[in-house]
Order: sequence, then structure tokens, then C-alpha cells
Amino acid sequence: MTQLLLIGAGHAHAFVLEAFGDTPDPEVTITVVSDSALAAYSGSVPAWLAGECSLRDTQIDVAALCQRAGATLIESPVVALDHQAKQVNLANGQKLTFDVASINVGSTLELPASRGEGLPYLLAMRPLSSLHQRWQALQNQLNALPDGSTQQIVSVGGGAASCETLMSVLAKLRHDRPDIDWQGHLLSAAPGLLGDAGWLPRQLTRRALTRAGIQIHTQRRGKALVTGGVEDDQGQTLPADIVLWATGAVGHPWLAGTSLPLDTRRFIPTERTLAVAGAPDLFAAGDCAQLSPPQPKAGVYAVRQGPVLAATLRAACHGQALADWQPPSRVLALIGTGRGHAIASYGPIGFAGHWVWEWKKRIDARFIARFNPPFDS
Repeated sequence: MTQLLLIGAGHAHAFVLEAFGDTPDPEVTITVVSDSALAAYSGSVPAWLAGECSLRDTQIDVAALCQRAGATLIESPVVALDHQAKQVNLANGQKLTFDVASINVGSTLELPASRGEGLPYLLAMRPLSSLHQRWQALQNQLNALPDGSTQQIVSVGGGAASCETLMSVLAKLRHDRPDIDWQGHLLSAAPGLLGDAGWLPRQLTRRALTRAGIQIHTQRRGKALVTGGVEDDQGQTLPADIVLWATGAVGHPWLAGTSLPLDTRRFIPTERTLAVAGAPDLFAAGDCAQLSPPQPKAGVYAVRQGPVLAATLRAACHGQALADWQPPSRVLALIGTGRGHAIASYGPIGFAGHWVWEWKKRIDARFIARFNPPFDS
């Protein structure tokens, strides 16, 4: 029997479990280690933050997927990995061995430095798996705010996640507490928004932010939380009561304790087959992996990698040749604005409207339903 270990319950691993559920392999035993039996789908997070769906509506039932695939689920994350000995240590003290393993644990971010007293409340947008706990803690604090007060919310980061998160959170808070004056600010280190997106999607996003009453501050990198706000790299302080931290992704700290050939941001370099460089029986997909040239850290890439990873892991378990994954030249990004509207971005093409939001919700709902019971027979 070949022991296949899936580390993490990211989007790519959902496809792996689906594939083994559809076509069982009696010569492979599968173990999944994850910090939770429910995994968040990143595409639905903005709708949940905006209060348009429940938390459960955004989650994949990993336990049910494992049962379908005949896999064993252990609800404890990996804290150490020795790929040469083919062994992992779990947070619960268990040690597991494997023949073939795959890592799909997403990413996290570097938290800002903190100086002084009276710091703004920090809501880090990664790791995604525990965002619901941090969001609930913030809402509990906001419920105690007095009527008629003013709250400054600053989102740090100029990517789609930062823009989308700020608009969604403001929509939710303005709906729940209309007695409070919620003022939004976006702090971006880059000269513009959305990185390499086309001109039209960037303009549509800027327009949506402006319509939401959000002030945009570009070429200012957020560095630290200080008394009363966020300090940037120019030494200026932007007043803030709440800071949404959505800066660039980095790999999880525990990866730094391994002998894997990590890059400077703790991502795992992989070959086109998704095999980890120098470790032919170890694979990585999604945000934690880094191909050459690098791909953006977005859930859509993990989704695209999923079916190929499933076939690759099955082949690796049987010592067969591995196929390459070909990254798409461009992908569709759907950005919620928190007002029942969304923006579609596809290369230089962009369009916006309520119908785009409805389209996005249907796409997300179909994806989540695919990996939740009842499964299609």
C-alpha cells in the first residue's frame, strides 16, 4: 500500500479527494491533516463579510469529502516536516510517515510592528482558515461603540483582496450600525491598484471605492500600528480605529523550520509537474507553492491546479510519468464591491454591475456545492 498524505485542505486538495472518491484506488491509503473539518472557499469570503451569506455557505465539508474518498482526516495542522525521512509532526503530538505527500496550506502575511498605546484594532485577512474568529471578535467590540461616533477604517494593501475586503466590511458595518459614521481609507504602496490588471478593471475598482466614500492613498506603504493610526514608510500617520491588514502573502512560519528549498517569502519552489524542487515524492499547490515565473496568489490558480494535481498524485503513487501543469495566460477575477455589485476583470477587459455580482454568486455556489454532500453519484 502506498501512503498518500495531503497536508492542508485547500482548494486543490478538494479536487484530489473528489477524484479518489469518483475512482477509488485500493493500492493507496489517504490521510488528510487539517486544522479544521471545514475549509473556507476564498471566493465567497467577500459575500460573507458583507453579510450576504452565512459562514457555513462559504465552507467545504472536508470531513464528508474524506469519507467519500475513503480517506482518514486528522484535525491537527502540521508543525514540522522532514521530507528526506518522509515524516511530519502534528500540533497534537502525532508523527506520520508517508510515501507521497502534497502541501496545499494556503498562505499567511507578515503582521505589522506595533508601537505605543491606544493602537487601532487589527484585523489580519490571512490566514483564511481562522478569519471567521478574528472577524467575530471585531464585531463583538463594535457592538459596544456609542451612538453617533466616527470610526476610521484603513485597509492596507493595493490588491484585489484589500479593495474587496474594505468595501465588503464597510457595507456590513454601515448596514448594522447606521448610527456610526464609518469612514474608509485604502493605503497602497504601489502607484495604482490591482497590480497587473488592465486599465479598465483598475478604473472600475477605483470608481467603486470612490462611490463607497473611500479615500485612496497610493505610494504609501503601511509599516506599523502606532498610537491612533497606521504609520507609513514616509513617517506619516494615517488616523485609524480599525486596520484591515491585506498586504502581500507569505508562506507559513513552520515551513522555515524544514529543509525545503524555500524562496525569500517562504514559498515552496515547484516544477511544472507541481513536484517540489529536489523532492520528487513531495508536491505543492495553491498559494504555498511558487512556480517560475511566479503566479499571483489567488484561489483561482489552486482551482486550476486541482484536477492536474489529482492525476499527478495518483501517477506518483504508482511510479508513473507525471504531466506538466500549464498555467493559464490570464484568469477571470470577480471583485465584489459590497453593494450588491461586482467587477469582472479579465486581462484588459473589465465590466461591472449587479448582474456581475449575481453571476459571481452562482459561480461560487456551484463550486461549494460540488464539494459538499449530497454528492453527485
